[in-house]
Amino acid sequence: MNSGQRERVERRLAAILAADVAGYSRLMGADEEGTHAALTALRREVSDPKIAEHRGRIVKTTGDGLLVEFPSVVDAVRCAVELQSEMALRKADFPGERRIEFRVGINLGDIIIDEHDIYGDGVNVAARLEAVAEPGGICVSRVVRDQVRDKLDFAFEDRGEQQVKNIARPRVFDARRQRSALRRRRWQIRRAIRRRWF
Repeated sequence: MNSGQRERVERRLAAILAADVAGYSRLMGADEEGTHAALTALRREVSDPKIAEHRGRIVKTTGDGLLVEFPSVVDAVRCAVELQSEMALRKADFPGERRIEFRVGINLGDIIIDEHDIYGDGVNVAARLEAVAEPGGICVSRVVRDQVRDKLDFAFEDRGEQQVKNIARPRVFDARRQRSALRRRRWQIRRAIRRRWF
């Protein structure tokens, strides 16, 4: 290969989900071992099974975060909403200052594939969306909203253009389960608990 040629890189279109724990430094400062144990349990019981259920691939983890690739943007959004709904139902397990809440960002874009990582603007935008999400919330890009709005029973609230680091002002949408679907999910969980005990 001569000096004017570049090595061909592997690219593909993917849905990227970035998540982190809101207030992670504060939680670790208050109870390092307890926070680590709680996060390990949440990954084992909630996030990892949800990601697998929706055909996601965990690219990498950090102390407080996850980067996940999905072949389908519908699966990515559905996974995120179900994950946050499950976390909301577990709030009683983590009262007050010990409460663990995820922030999630989702983007659809072209990514560069490395052996153990993914790169590119598609990944960067997902990370920036996660940074502007509320604790317990999900922020998605306009392209994600446009792809799934007629396929899923979720609501998308337009937050307008947001100022984020090193990215041209993306238009951001909050995604959440419709109230009727959330009530139905809570009823299903209560029914399952009653069957377990009675």
